[in-house]
Amino acid sequence: MQWVTLISTIVGAAIATGSAMLLDRRRWQRERLDRETQTRRTLYGDYLACLSEARHTSGNVARDPDMPLPVRRTTARAAFGPCIGLRYQMTITAPTRVVDASEGAFRQLRDLRDLVMEGVLVTEPAYLEGRRSYDDALAALRLRMREDLRSSDGAL
Repeated sequence: MQWVTLISTIVGAAIATGSAMLLDRRRWQRERLDRETQTRRTLYGDYLACLSEARHTSGNVARDPDMPLPVRRTTARAAFGPCIGLRYQMTITAPTRVVDASEGAFRQLRDLRDLVMEGVLVTEPAYLEGRRSYDDALAALRLRMREDLRSSDGAL
């Protein structure tokens, strides 16, 4: 009779310990996923803000027909610089679909910046086409980012 009680106690303790470990593991996984999602959300926001700032500065430079070419080049290049570091963070943090879209937006913005550095103004067809291409690439990037964040949140 005492053996049955002892075995029942051991089995009960094993079940309680096992279920506690399982619950802790699931909580840890959920918290890790939440942290990773928040990290990506912050990075995505920073990257979009950086691209936006670089595009805005390039647009301002392209609106000034009297700006000397060396100043135009320096200003456009400096505005684009911070995007490079965030670009590399994207490549190691985001899923492939988002990285591909971020590379597309980055390259389109770089091409637009290069036009501005050459002296192209906002009214010229080359600038307008470059801006349209960048806007399309940026829209695709934002869509991929939203899809990634929604799937990470479990909403899809």
